[in-house]
Amino acid sequence: MHKLLLFFVCLCLTLLGCKQEADVVITDPAANPPNILLIIADDLGKDAIAGFAEGTIKPTTPHIDALRNAGLLFSNVWVYPTCSPTRASIITGKYGYRTGVKWAGDALNSTENILPNYLQSATSNRYATAVVGKWHLAGEGISNFNPETLGIDYYAGLLSGAAQSYTQWQLSENGTNTSQNTYITEKFTDLAINWVAAQEKPWFLWLAYTAPHTPFHTPPANMHTQGNLPDYTTGMDPTPYYMAAIEAMDFQIGRLLESLPAEERANTTIIFIGDNGTPNQVAQAPYTSTTVKGSLFQGGINTPMFVAGAQVARVGTEASLITGTDLFATIAELAGVDLPEIYDSKSFKSLLTAAPATPLRDFQYSEKDDGTANSWTIRSAQYKLIVNANGNNNFYDLNADPYERVDLLAGTLSGAQMEAKAVLEAELDRIRN
Repeated sequence: MHKLLLFFVCLCLTLLGCKQEADVVITDPAANPPNILLIIADDLGKDAIAGFAEGTIKPTTPHIDALRNAGLLFSNVWVYPTCSPTRASIITGKYGYRTGVKWAGDALNSTENILPNYLQSATSNRYATAVVGKWHLAGEGISNFNPETLGIDYYAGLLSGAAQSYTQWQLSENGTNTSQNTYITEKFTDLAINWVAAQEKPWFLWLAYTAPHTPFHTPPANMHTQGNLPDYTTGMDPTPYYMAAIEAMDFQIGRLLESLPAEERANTTIIFIGDNGTPNQVAQAPYTSTTVKGSLFQGGINTPMFVAGAQVARVGTEASLITGTDLFATIAELAGVDLPEIYDSKSFKSLLTAAPATPLRDFQYSEKDDGTANSWTIRSAQYKLIVNANGNNNFYDLNADPYERVDLLAGTLSGAQMEAKAVLEAELDRIRN
C-alpha cells in the first residue's frame, strides 16, 4: 500500500495539473527524510523563463514547467546582482557584507560553516551531501582548491565563474583538474546522476549549472528547439543562443529527474532558482540593459524560484518576500532540523504547506560592491530604497511602479512616502550595524 501511494504521488508531480492543492503526503523528516535537490541556473532572469509576465521570448522548458505547475512559483525572491554573492548567501545563510563576498570573484572564507557541513552536523550525519557544477567562491585564478575541505562529501565541477567554452573546460574533482570536451551541462548532469545513484541514505545535492551564462554558443541539436544555429560571433543576435542554452539545461534536468526511481523521486524536494538577472545583451522589456544583471534594480535581483516535490502541498504563486539567504534555514528544516531562523536566514518551509497568516519577512535586503560602486537596497511590501555610498539614492513605489521607472526622490515626497522612507532607512541601519 505504501509503494502504491508513493507511486501515485510521483505521478502527480509529473502532470501539469490545474492550480489547486497538491496531493502530497507530508511526512516527518526524522522518520522519512526527504532528498533535497537545489538547482541553480546561472544568469537566468524572470524575463527568460515561462511563468512570469516579464519578457516576450521564452525558451521551451517542459521539465522546468512541470516543476512549476506541480508546486509553488515564488514571485518575490531577492538574490544578489552577480553569481558569487548569491551562492555565498545561500550556502552560509548570511548577507554578503558579513562574509566578504559582495561581487563576482570574491572568495568565501574557509571558516564559514556552510550548508552541507551544517546539515551533516545538525542531523548526526543523516545526509550525504554533494555540490556539482559551478563553484565560483574560491576567488579568481584559483585552480587547485577543493571545496570538499569545507565539509562537503563530494564536489565535482567548475571552480571558476565561466568556462572558456561549453566544450572546452576544466573539471575539478577530488582536488585535481582534467580537461573536458563533453558539453558542460551534460557532464554536470552525468556527475549528478552517478552520485545520486551511489547513495544509500538521504541526500542533499547542490547542482549549479553554468547555463545559460556566456559564452553564447550552439548546444547539441537534440537538446534545444532553436533550429539550425550557426556558430555565434560578435554582432549576431545572442537571444536564440541564450534560449538554446536554457533549453539544453532543461533537457538535462529532465534526464536527472527521469533517472530517479519512482519512490526516490516522490521523496525528493526540488528547488530551482536563478542566481541573478539576465545578462544585458539579452535583456527583455520591461527591463533594460542597465536594470538587469549587475544592478540592484528588480531585473538584477528579483529572480525566478520554483519549489515542488516532497513536503510541498501547495500549488500556485506565493508572493511573500524571500531572500537567497533563506534557503539555508529552509533546506535545514526540510532535512528535519528545527531551525526557523539562523544568521540572516528565515525558513519558508511553512509556506510549502499553507499560506502565511502573517508575513515571514517585512523587508528584503541586497547589496553590491564591485570595487567602484558600493550600494545597498532594501524594500518593504510597497517601497524600495537604493542607497549609494556616493550619496546618489533612489526611492520607488513598487506597487505603482514595479519596474522602477519613476524615482520618487526626483519630486516631493508625500507624508506617507517620507514615513515609509524613514522606516526603510532605520531597518537598513539595523541590518548593517
